[in-house]
Amino acid sequence: MHLTNFSDYSIRVMIYLGLQKSKLATISDIAKAYDISENHLTKVVHQLAQRGYIETVRGKGGGLRLVRKPDTVNIGEMIRYSEGNTALLPCMDNEKSCCIRPNCKLMGILREAQVALFAVLDKYTLADLLQQEAPLTHILMQPKTLKSV
Repeated sequence: MHLTNFSDYSIRVMIYLGLQKSKLATISDIAKAYDISENHLTKVVHQLAQRGYIETVRGKGGGLRLVRKPDTVNIGEMIRYSEGNTALLPCMDNEKSCCIRPNCKLMGILREAQVALFAVLDKYTLADLLQQEAPLTHILMQPKTLKSV
């Protein structure tokens, strides 16, 4: 299974905000820290806010912050939300997509693998990702230098 950039960026936003504690951060701050597109982050932030993971504060001095405590943010749940349909093959969702579906062993194997993947992801929370707080903070919160050409 290959996770999308949307899932990757969702987790990155949550890590950044988790390091900020309850301080506000901006999309621009996060984009600069990870050297990723503000435009993509805007979509991610919107979805995270809709799902109740983060709060957006409008206006001067506004920004983003975590709503939930890091130990209540389950990684498996986040991946399920950000990925949407997590079926590994189209035939796993659509009974009419494959003529051998009624006798196919691959679907069972892939379902087992998917269950195992999410069983591992479900064991971890955002708090687990924040255990190396000092080095993460140092990397993400230090001013970025311009790359020389």
